[in-house]
Amino acid sequence: MLRTLTPLLGAFLLAGATSLYAQTTPPASGTPDATKQERREKAKAAHEKARQACQGKEGTAHRDCMRTEMCSQAKDPAKCEAHWKERAAAFNKAYDTCKGKATADEFRACMRQQHVDPHKK
Repeated sequence: MLRTLTPLLGAFLLAGATSLYAQTTPPASGTPDATKQERREKAKAAHEKARQACQGKEGTAHRDCMRTEMCSQAKDPAKCEAHWKERAAAFNKAYDTCKGKATADEFRACMRQQHVDPHKK
């Protein structure tokens, strides 16, 4: 009788042990998913604050106001301003390259081709 129950008992113990290890735990506050969510919430709050501060301005004045407000809330405001000046220069260069295109579709395709990804250097 003991010989027949031993393999069965071993199978139950093995199945029970593997199911215990398969349980997942929610991410702690220090995990990448939680910090990513925290950064996203922080950025949304900063954008809303900047939007309220720049209400009533239009066009270039609004864009400059938003950049200034967002960079003033950044960890390193000087680095933020430098980043956006670099992006504006890249956009202007692409625009100057593409502005002679005959159709809107050609212009968009040219701008996509000229696009500079700020995260790839």
